[in-house]
Amino acid sequence: MVSIEKISFRRVWFITGASRGLGALIADAALADGNAVVAAGRNVAAITERLGESPALLPVALDVTDEAQGKAAAKAAVEKFGRIDVLINNAGFGLLGAIEESSDADVRQMYDTNVFGLLNVTRAVLPVMRSQRAGHIINMSSIGGYRAGAGFGAYSSTKFAVEGLTEALRAELKPLGIYATVVEPGYFRTDFLDASSLKVAREVIADYDETSGNVRRIAASLNHSQPGNPEKLAKAMIELVDASTPPLRLPLGTDTLKAIAEKNAYVTQETETWRALSASTDFAAS
Repeated sequence: MVSIEKISFRRVWFITGASRGLGALIADAALADGNAVVAAGRNVAAITERLGESPALLPVALDVTDEAQGKAAAKAAVEKFGRIDVLINNAGFGLLGAIEESSDADVRQMYDTNVFGLLNVTRAVLPVMRSQRAGHIINMSSIGGYRAGAGFGAYSSTKFAVEGLTEALRAELKPLGIYATVVEPGYFRTDFLDASSLKVAREVIADYDETSGNVRRIAASLNHSQPGNPEKLAKAMIELVDASTPPLRLPLGTDTLKAIAEKNAYVTQETETWRALSASTDFAAS
């Protein structure tokens, strides 16, 4: 048996949703880069099957919606490796359907994972990073976290929440030597559009056929032919963590870059159009 104390790791990464998809690929890249990885997921056996066994790997059971499990996983990470340098809040899933088609139960379940689950894990890890006065929290958002669209409104709202939380974390943690970054992937060739990662609203309302209905059809045709290369995304995460001054936002994919440029141009144009009314609501200058 190899003694952990005799092994020097570049950093210790804590990754949620690490049993498959982007989480597993990021874990692979981090391990290959000489880091230790705490790979968290609901099914520990699936993590071990996907990532193998290594002195640098600690699989931990974690349902991010369970606050106690988050604290236990963080404690296990520190007991094993002594610190946590990078947190990747990757666990999450999507919901495809018009806002009216999206059921209360489905939306609440998605918020429990994508938002409240992220908060559970972040709160569990931050005491460790604060004691170190060092660390990097990376929250996985989406192209839909910057620009919402028909069919993904409820999902985008969870990622808008992640964006806002990350902005605030960036300001709160900067004096403590801890960075926060929100990553905005576009459409990458993963299982995100499969049933394992994307719920489709059961109700279908004919009035939305040209908007959300069309998005349902496009999503089905796009599955597993997305433009983004997930292995390149995983490697980009290594470069992000190595950066001396990481960004607040990191868009990944030319589709995300295009979406951001188009939204920024739209916001600028609309703001100028309505500037007079917007400015008219202040108290008159004395």
